[in-house]
Amino acid sequence: MGTQPRVQRRLGGNRATLFVYAMEGLENMAFVANAVSLVTYFFGYMNFSLTKSATTLTNFMGTAFLLALVGGLISDTYLSRFKTCVLFACMELLGYGILTVQARFHQLRPIPCKDLATTQMSQCEAATGGHAAILYTGLYLVALGTGGIKAALPALGADQFDEKDPKEATQLSSFFNWFLFSLTIGAIIGVTFIVWIGVNLGWDWSFIVCTLTILFAIVFICMGNSLYRNNVPKGSPLVRIIQVFVAAFRNRKLLIPDNTDELHEIHEKQGGDYYEIIKSTDQFRFLDRAAIARSSTGARTTSGPWRLCTVTQVEETKILVRMLPIILSTIFMNTCLAQLQTFTIQQSTTMDTNLGGFKVPGPSVPVIPLLFMFVLIPLYDRVFVPLARRITGIPTGIRHLQRIGIGLVLSAVSMAVAGFVETRRKSVAIQHNMVDSTEPLPISVFWLGFQYAIFGAADMFTLIGLLEFFYAESSAGMKSLGTAISWSSVAFGYFTSTVVVEVVNKVSGGWLASNNLNRDNLNYFYWLLSVLSVVNFGFYLVCASWYRYKTVENEQGDSKDNVDMAKV
Repeated sequence: MGTQPRVQRRLGGNRATLFVYAMEGLENMAFVANAVSLVTYFFGYMNFSLTKSATTLTNFMGTAFLLALVGGLISDTYLSRFKTCVLFACMELLGYGILTVQARFHQLRPIPCKDLATTQMSQCEAATGGHAAILYTGLYLVALGTGGIKAALPALGADQFDEKDPKEATQLSSFFNWFLFSLTIGAIIGVTFIVWIGVNLGWDWSFIVCTLTILFAIVFICMGNSLYRNNVPKGSPLVRIIQVFVAAFRNRKLLIPDNTDELHEIHEKQGGDYYEIIKSTDQFRFLDRAAIARSSTGARTTSGPWRLCTVTQVEETKILVRMLPIILSTIFMNTCLAQLQTFTIQQSTTMDTNLGGFKVPGPSVPVIPLLFMFVLIPLYDRVFVPLARRITGIPTGIRHLQRIGIGLVLSAVSMAVAGFVETRRKSVAIQHNMVDSTEPLPISVFWLGFQYAIFGAADMFTLIGLLEFFYAESSAGMKSLGTAISWSSVAFGYFTSTVVVEVVNKVSGGWLASNNLNRDNLNYFYWLLSVLSVVNFGFYLVCASWYRYKTVENEQGDSKDNVDMAKV
């Protein structure tokens, strides 16, 4: 019994996370390559219209991030995070396999319109029936697989560090930075190498490479199995949360005691796993009624879990409720991100894409922010964080909510800069009488690098800030669900993007109604997004100032107070 902690301490650490980094890099390599180029596959090979191609891609991306919630629930409820990663990676592998077979054999897809003669255009039909069924089956197996991995993999890596140990708490902060670094490297290779394969060798070869990368990802994550600290599923967090609301409603007529020590809590350590006890907070006091033991003639009586919950269970529910405004205030940033992946790509098609005699493919333009992130992440982790740590004494350098806030400010700046760059691009078109020309304008595509670079920095702060925040603040029984909720911000950002564009078009009288960017008012749209981002940041400040960080006791009763209140 006495040697158990020493055996456990040999597990985990930086050595174990190397396999996590490898899986994330490989998986994201395939996912991002398709995210930036699938629209051309839908249009050129499935004969979808441009509108349907864009909508199909947006729905696929949004669904992939939203399905992270499914992976998070399964990981916290039934399987360890390692098993969840392997299970969902196998689903993604199957999905890419189906897409590969369909791209390889022309009998499984419609005849591409571009391959038909003018007299045969009547045979140009979009994928329907069995062809569409094969496409959507493969596509959404990939979405389900990548969603489950996005929920479980960051939590698996973070589990390899003990946040109660000062040294490992510092390493935990670095893990999230290097997790983003591995994600970035994979994305860079995806939008260059895999996109090049799809353009020059065909989509079947592109999907074959994606299938192989997922296969290698599974191999790598399995190689580290003997090194991992694996979580023990603690039952469904959703059931525990619903129990709190039901018990609080049933006990609604009971008076809430002034002394929180009178509320029900189990202080015994259960099983061999670390038992986390969360201290009561003064927010949402009505939920505390769920932890009031009903008394009969002055004596306490025991009740079932739908009538009596522990303080920790109540606080677990409060944490989730407190997190919702934070995640809502970050959705708009991801709506801005969606514009950079659509309108900015369209801008690039009107600009000079030559780089030293090499023509940069349109879908590879997003490599610009990725390259900036490739440089910025090591600087942030090795230079900024140590300096900030000396000043603040916080292992992460700055608090999670402060990091998210910096990213939101930078996203507003990025949209403002995007408006000025678009104004410059349009002025070049007017000066050279090329407003209605289909030829590339004499302005380098790398002007877009300014907005991309700033947004890349914003993504570095906000994306990892959210992942780290939700992992740290979630209770021990809902770590995977917490990271999944952080990804849902990206999902809703994609889903709301189309709505924002349509609303702005109607209200403005058609800023983006033309198929000619030189006659549209995209610069006004970018500036509107910048102003709305500032308003959104104000909402975020209110939410962050109101948020109360959790306070944890271990089984010996020692208190671990993260911080009383976020100060951004």
